[in-house]
Amino acid sequence: MERVRREGGGRKRKSEQDPAVVKELERLVDPATRGDPMSPLRWASKSTAKLAEELRHRGFAISARTVGSLLQEQGYSLQSNRKIRGGTSHPDRYAQFQHIRQQTQAFQQRGAPVVSVDTKKKELVGDFKNGGRERQPKGTPEQVRMHDFPDKELGKAIPYGVHDVISNQGWVSVGTDHHTGEFPMETIRRWWLQMGSKSYPGAHELLILADGGGSNGSRTKLWKVALQKLADETGIAVSVCHFPPRTSKWNKIEHRMFCHITENWRGKPLVSHEVIVNLIGNTTTTTGLRIRAELHRQ
Repeated sequence: MERVRREGGGRKRKSEQDPAVVKELERLVDPATRGDPMSPLRWASKSTAKLAEELRHRGFAISARTVGSLLQEQGYSLQSNRKIRGGTSHPDRYAQFQHIRQQTQAFQQRGAPVVSVDTKKKELVGDFKNGGRERQPKGTPEQVRMHDFPDKELGKAIPYGVHDVISNQGWVSVGTDHHTGEFPMETIRRWWLQMGSKSYPGAHELLILADGGGSNGSRTKLWKVALQKLADETGIAVSVCHFPPRTSKWNKIEHRMFCHITENWRGKPLVSHEVIVNLIGNTTTTTGLRIRAELHRQ
C-alpha cells in the first residue's frame, strides 16, 4: 500500500511546534512532583484541566487533552500511594516467634489449653451497609441508610474473641460500650466457665496468645491486673505471649475465626446487637469450627 503523505508529513506534535510549552509545563508540574526527580517514572497531582487553564493564562493555546499527551511523553502517569514503609523489625522478632512456638508446643504436649485472643473490628449497629453481597430476589436489594453516622441509641458493637487453637472452638463476647482491659479478661473468663473448663477438665495452666497493643497490650496495666484476678478466681496459672509489633495477622484468631464471621454476615445489615450475636454464633466451617457468642452489656 502506497503512502498518502511523504514520511514526516502531517501535523507536528505540540512539543515540536512549541518547545517552550514543554518547559513551562515542567515548571508547573515540578513543585507537585513526588519521588526522585531523576526517576524515569514521575507523576503529577494536578489535573490536566487545571494545568491547561494555567498554561492558557500564560499565553499558550493548549487543551487539557494535549496536556495529558505531553505529560505522558515526559514520563508522567497517575499513580496511587504504595504501602512499602513498614518500619524496621524488632531485633528479637524471630526469637519472639520461636518462643511463642515453643511455648505453644509445650502447653499442647501437656494437654493444657492454648487460646488466641483479639478484638474484631468495631461495627456500627443499625441498618447500615455491610460489605459483600447476599442473594436476594432480582431487583430488590435490601435498603439501608445512605450515610454511616452512628446511631446514638444503638451505638457500636465490640466483638472480642477467644479461639481455642487445639479444639478449633471459639467464644465471642459482643460489648456495647467501652473497651478496656477488663473486657478481654471477662471474655476469657466466660470462655473458661462455659467452654474451656469442660474441654480441659483438671487443667491448671492456660496460655494466651495476644497482640502487643490494644486493650490486651503488653504495657496495659489494667489488663495485667485483670489477668491476675482471673488466675485467683479460677486457680489456673495464666501465661501470656505477645506477638511482635506489626505482626497481628500472625495471630491465629484472625484467619481461623474472624474471617469466617465476616464471610457469614456479608451483605447483611447488622441491625441490632442480637442479630450480631446470632450471626456470630451460627458461623461454621467445613473444618469443624464452632463458635458461641454472648451479648455483654457494660
